[in-house]
Amino acid sequence: MTTESKIYWGVGVLSVAILAGAFLIPGNRPDQADLPWHIEHPTTDSVSVFGLTLGVSTPAEAEQRFKEPAVPSLFKSPAGVLAAEVFFEQVNLAGLRSRVVLTVALAEDELQGMFERGLRMAGTGSGKKITLAADDVARLMSAPISSLTYLPGVRVDEALFIKRFGKPAQIIKENKSGAMHWLYPQNGLDITLSTTEKPLLQYVAPTEFAKLVKPLLANGEIVTQ
Repeated sequence: MTTESKIYWGVGVLSVAILAGAFLIPGNRPDQADLPWHIEHPTTDSVSVFGLTLGVSTPAEAEQRFKEPAVPSLFKSPAGVLAAEVFFEQVNLAGLRSRVVLTVALAEDELQGMFERGLRMAGTGSGKKITLAADDVARLMSAPISSLTYLPGVRVDEALFIKRFGKPAQIIKENKSGAMHWLYPQNGLDITLSTTEKPLLQYVAPTEFAKLVKPLLANGEIVTQ
């Protein structure tokens, strides 16, 4: 995920009590599909969250689901790696304003073609951002979602995550930032916790989980298992 993807959308200072109240108080029952811990497995190797099935649902379907406009972009890392992403700057889920970032599954040669047809290029803190041509935007919006990252607009106490997800199968600490990654391979879930940032929840298909963990191990250490 690009550095730009990890910029948290500010919504003002809200307490964890507000978040817990929105999700936990009896009689205050949000739609279960709006909850980040409502994870379903349509098949053994698939994950569905927020009503979207990774590897099947598309950004166009996500746009209908969230009732917010999608912002598609192509990114090129300093190493030359291309990645197609779709941003939802403001999504209201269970009464909580949050941000959602989707990564789209496209072949490398298709991404390269989109890069070459790009309309504009701008520098970011972690590479370059390319504005796509209209036909490429349409293609991106119809491609399967490979990962979904949910960024709640409030800080969340670790106890709430344990209550809803259980204890992680493994925890990896980033060497550089000190951020902790709570890993739930059965759900394809990586929860990133930091002392300075709001939490970040990234979902992938369980079959893709090893790819998510590999760079974490390369740049961090296992602190519990």
